[in-house]
Amino acid sequence: MDYKVNIVQEIYHKFEEWLDSLLDNNDMPEDTAAYNFNLYDEAMEGIVYGIQIVACDKFDPDDKGGDWACHMVWYSEEDIFCLDFSDEEDSSFEYVQAVFTAFVKKYLDEGKHRELLLASRGIGIGHVEGDLDIIYVNNKEL
Repeated sequence: MDYKVNIVQEIYHKFEEWLDSLLDNNDMPEDTAAYNFNLYDEAMEGIVYGIQIVACDKFDPDDKGGDWACHMVWYSEEDIFCLDFSDEEDSSFEYVQAVFTAFVKKYLDEGKHRELLLASRGIGIGHVEGDLDIIYVNNKEL
């Protein structure tokens, strides 16, 4: 199911600050080929999901299972951005992923470090224990 997500600017701004801080304060390894945004269900009350960014030294846009994303050369460790979806009418994982995907795509359009991310071979997003959606592929010769 395709979801139309209305981005709440106040929440997006917090996501943007989180990602800016990570990318401001951490140099990405030279062998970074791609980035993935891992989604987690957090062990808290309510329906809370978290997102973490990882840099990988491999990328395969045809690998929907996301094995390439397991080849991490850097990750945000326990610095995870969390959102509570308890008050949402739809709290399905598909909706949660659509919200986080909308945030990442907006960041790729206008974020402070978009050029760093877009210089990679590709960017994916998905549950840490599930399939990935490829949301960006760099078709330029790197």
